[in-house]
Amino acid sequence: MDILSILGVLIGFAAIIGGNMLGGGELGALVNYHAFIIVVGGTLGATLLQFPPKVFLRSLRILSWIFVPQNLQLKKQIDKIVRWSSLARKEGLLGLESVIETEKDSFAKKGLQLLVDGNEPEVIRDCLEVELTTKEHLDTQAARVFEAMGGYAPTIGIIGAVIGLIHVMQNLAKPELLGSGIATAFVATIYGVGLANLLFIPIANKLKSLIFEASQAREMVIEGISSIAEGENPRNIELKLSGFLLEK
Repeated sequence: MDILSILGVLIGFAAIIGGNMLGGGELGALVNYHAFIIVVGGTLGATLLQFPPKVFLRSLRILSWIFVPQNLQLKKQIDKIVRWSSLARKEGLLGLESVIETEKDSFAKKGLQLLVDGNEPEVIRDCLEVELTTKEHLDTQAARVFEAMGGYAPTIGIIGAVIGLIHVMQNLAKPELLGSGIATAFVATIYGVGLANLLFIPIANKLKSLIFEASQAREMVIEGISSIAEGENPRNIELKLSGFLLEK
């Protein structure tokens, strides 16, 4: 679990709600179903219009990374690649066939299969980089779904505020209805700006960071498998790949 993500959500909303209550406001003053429907429904509708189903569904699948990031374990991956290299030097590339059957990571498994098939290092690198680029693009597009929501929400909040003010103007002769209209106007703005800056934009930026880390891990696999194909010494491969751990 990513504790910082959990704390970020809790602290962000607690600060808004707590600050309102410390200032003498009531919790119920921030609850307005009309404003919520306008902001959330409008934001969702605009987002669905912008993105194809494949990208939107992908965004829902990777949302869990915010609280449960992918377990990359770069150090263990380096140790694994070094073992592959040692095995290849002892038994030849065909000795890695048994490794392919037990390898769980589909990306590494594809690289090992290319290696065992006797492809040149350049071919292996090209094939894996195509998959890396494609996957990174798909995941980045999915992260942009939340970025777009962060852009639409404040604007939809303003629309909700205008709708609330229209109701106020239409009911100037009915003082008992003015309060609900004004509440909708201001609360809609709070919902739009709050959701954008407390949830949508931070989620998008964190997903982009996690996608970059996953791409770096795959780059390491590409470098390791290509080095094995080039016949490099396992010790040299370990030293080379340790560069990916400098920021860890």
